[in-house]
Amino acid sequence: MNALVPLPVLLPLCVTGLKLAIGPRLHRLQRFISLAVLGAVLVLSVLLMVAADRHGPLSVHLGDFAPPVGITLVADRLAGLMLTVSSAVTLLVLVYSLGQGMADRDDQAPVGVFHPAYLILVAGVSCTFLAGDLVNLYVGFEIMLVASFVLLTIGGTATRIRAGSTYVIISLFSSVLFLVAIAMTYAVAGTVNFAQLAERLQEVPIGVRTLLEAMLLTVFAIKAAVFPLAAWLPDSYPTAPAPVTAVFAGLLTKVGVYSMLRTQTLLFPGHRLGDLLMLAALASMTVGILGAVAQTDLKRVLSFTLISHIGYMVFGIALAGGGGISGAIVYVAHHITVQTTLFLVAGLIERRDGTTELTRLGGLAKTAPLLAVLFFVPAMNLAGIPPLSGFIGKLGLMRAGVDAGGGWAWALVAGSAATSLLTLYVMAKVWNLAFWRDAPPGSEAEGVVLESAEDDEPDDEEEPGVPGSEKAAPGVPGSRKTTGSGSGLPVPAGAVVSAGFLGQSITTTKRLPWPMPVATGVAVALGLSYTVFGGPLTTFTQAAATELLARTPYIEAVLGR
Repeated sequence: MNALVPLPVLLPLCVTGLKLAIGPRLHRLQRFISLAVLGAVLVLSVLLMVAADRHGPLSVHLGDFAPPVGITLVADRLAGLMLTVSSAVTLLVLVYSLGQGMADRDDQAPVGVFHPAYLILVAGVSCTFLAGDLVNLYVGFEIMLVASFVLLTIGGTATRIRAGSTYVIISLFSSVLFLVAIAMTYAVAGTVNFAQLAERLQEVPIGVRTLLEAMLLTVFAIKAAVFPLAAWLPDSYPTAPAPVTAVFAGLLTKVGVYSMLRTQTLLFPGHRLGDLLMLAALASMTVGILGAVAQTDLKRVLSFTLISHIGYMVFGIALAGGGGISGAIVYVAHHITVQTTLFLVAGLIERRDGTTELTRLGGLAKTAPLLAVLFFVPAMNLAGIPPLSGFIGKLGLMRAGVDAGGGWAWALVAGSAATSLLTLYVMAKVWNLAFWRDAPPGSEAEGVVLESAEDDEPDDEEEPGVPGSEKAAPGVPGSRKTTGSGSGLPVPAGAVVSAGFLGQSITTTKRLPWPMPVATGVAVALGLSYTVFGGPLTTFTQAAATELLARTPYIEAVLGR
């Protein structure tokens, strides 16, 4: 079984080379290969999770080089669960993107870019979950980030390039800081292997150990979008195509949370910076949800709730006990699925009605009841309505806070309750504006051009002094042409065009391609499964928390003792 550990990383990387060789040709083969590979990664992830639960952590030294020389990959309960959830989510998002027509348009680029970049992203995420040392954790981050740079700016529109530039600058800064932290750790301990560091760092002077802990926490807090290091997120994620935004929101920040969980329990037991983490958790909850309350665009609302709910996970890590760690793990798995689902629903709304601006939406509960159900269930799950998995995770964290006691713990319990109520208010506001009330006048008709790659070029017939003013496309009632949509030709009502994947114009349609709502529906069902199997999930996460805090099973699996 140990031989299976590297496969979730190696399989997507190897197939990426094959897909680059295929290029823009053989579109059906491209799609089949992507689906088959992600399906295989999901199966492997489930096998590793089950094996780690039954037999303890699995480890492999690539090339049979023992630490600290070789590359070590480790799959324990935590890594197995994160791999399984992330693999399921990435597979669903791929199905959604194929239905949207993103990948189908690779023939208009010199190289089919979406499939390879997406598979590299999956490989990077898997590498971070399985990494057994700081260097390979860094490598996993960089693999993931390089792919995310491509996906975030795909299509080359001005807004995506601008948002991507901010994301690149922040990511490079955190990567440089990570390298400095790795160098300092190696200078102090003579190794970067997690199992060896768990033993050697206990002999390091407390001041040096605290400095290393602070540097690593800063790196992971940037990647996890923990306040006050989260300002980059609301402007970066919403500009990307819906499937890219969904997988970013669901996964990339959780990789940072996972790294905090791994290093805080294994390398820095005792948590001298626990009070600082609690302060960051409370600030993330408060600032994030207040930012969401102030937004009127659905994507930005979801981006701010993402920041807010990262605070719940940091709360569990800061408590440092078994209950807190278990609650944090439950909440990570829950939030990956629910947050991804909500962004997929936002993409469906944008595809159908031409906008995610809540003031321009309305009546969807009557005109699109399936879409209403797909939004309502994960929205209530995010708000923590009993007995959904959001309630299970929040209840576990709040109970752990009560058990821990102390001023900060009680403040976070109160902050958690208030954030949950405000999340419910925000979701109710979205429901009222977008779904419950009547559609406002001037709503977009079917067949509206939404975006083009040339959206920075002024239109000759724009209203003077009003950038981006609209005009009706001839012969299409209710349709409009945005700035730079180019030809000025009428847009046929209901035409299904690629959703800005390579910069082509995109068009609204009331008849959504079936893989899009199907993939979203399965994601909703996956989120509900955490409620149905809440007992086994909680038992598993409690065992994972006990294993993390004990540290011995991990160390013995890696060092062979």
